[in-house]
Amino acid sequence: MEFRHLEQQARTHSLRRPPETGRRLAGGQSPTALFITCADSRIVTTAITGAEPGSLFELRTAGNVIPAYDQGSASGEIATIEFAVVQLGVAEVVVCGHSHCGAVRALNSDRAALDHLPNMRRWLSSHARFRPYAEPDAALRAEGQGHVLAQLAALRDYPFVRERVESGALRLHGWFYDIETGEVLTHRADLFQPL
Repeated sequence: MEFRHLEQQARTHSLRRPPETGRRLAGGQSPTALFITCADSRIVTTAITGAEPGSLFELRTAGNVIPAYDQGSASGEIATIEFAVVQLGVAEVVVCGHSHCGAVRALNSDRAALDHLPNMRRWLSSHARFRPYAEPDAALRAEGQGHVLAQLAALRDYPFVRERVESGALRLHGWFYDIETGEVLTHRADLFQPL
């Protein structure tokens, strides 16, 4: 898709959107879920979920990485999660990984593969574990699903998340989106299964 098309869509957006939608959205937000996923352009959360504007509070990071909680540090990711959980009171958090993920590929191969991306390398080295697999699947499905579980574990360590999960006010979900098939899997009973 050419950028001109994107520009044209932006230019005419206000003409295509019903006025009542704008009035409703201007009144504030109360999303159902925080959706944490990769910054990958192939992941279109509204296409996957069918969510209407205002339904999802989104956090996108390289490789849907959730930094370890550290009370003494601040990051945009931690601040976004805190705002969604504490301020907005979302009832659900979805951590959604995907097949063919470049960050997961880097985490499961030689770190030298990131030498030309020093900031990406530092980000992943600081916030995720490198786990080389002997023979990774070309689509990185098993590796990507394992990565989702590692991010859920990091999220559970956030005190304000843990408190709400334990009280029953918040539920955490691990999803995996297969880019080739369009299938979405959810983690249940120790394995990923179709939704």
